[in-house]
Amino acid sequence: MTSPESNPAPHRREDDLALLLRTLAFAARKHRHQRRKDVRALPYINHPIALANVLYSEGGISDIQVLCAAILHDTLEDTSATGSELAEHFGERIRDIVNEVTDDKRLPKRERKRLQVEHAAQLSPEAKLVKLADKICNLRDVLASPPVGWSRSRKREYFEWAKQVVDGLRGSNRALETVFDDVYSQIPTLPHLPSPANIIRRLFSRNLPR
Repeated sequence: MTSPESNPAPHRREDDLALLLRTLAFAARKHRHQRRKDVRALPYINHPIALANVLYSEGGISDIQVLCAAILHDTLEDTSATGSELAEHFGERIRDIVNEVTDDKRLPKRERKRLQVEHAAQLSPEAKLVKLADKICNLRDVLASPPVGWSRSRKREYFEWAKQVVDGLRGSNRALETVFDDVYSQIPTLPHLPSPANIIRRLFSRNLPR
């Protein structure tokens, strides 16, 4: 007969579920006034939920603290949440993962993007997973429902930058890296432009006497 002490999994799962639900409720409350920048202006909370789903369903990640950090990953950057608040409600490990993937909004956007590329390889294994899932979800959103006004070249520029970040994350989860590469392979193409020689040839042919 198995003793309760030798099979504590049901209790851990119950605790994990409670933590996950508290995390979802907290993130939903903090992001409640925010919308994505696509034409449908979808609720922002859809994005962190998608991250957790990618980690679990496509990356095989069951570490509850990584999943919770994914749900909270934009709360420090984009809401009124504080690091001490995250530590108090969810523990220091989750707080630290979220801190690692948080940009300093005081810096210009170009500098923040540069630092993401520069710091990617230095992130903890847990933060690398969250960052990788974030880039997967963002590329999927750019393909399916991009921010309003984004041109094809702007989309392509984002894809290329995201790949630079992910290249610094490689070795963290092969399954997620394969998913990213598959999404990246759908990078928007630029319209084909005729070569200068062809332009000159066409102009010249139009001016030939008939």
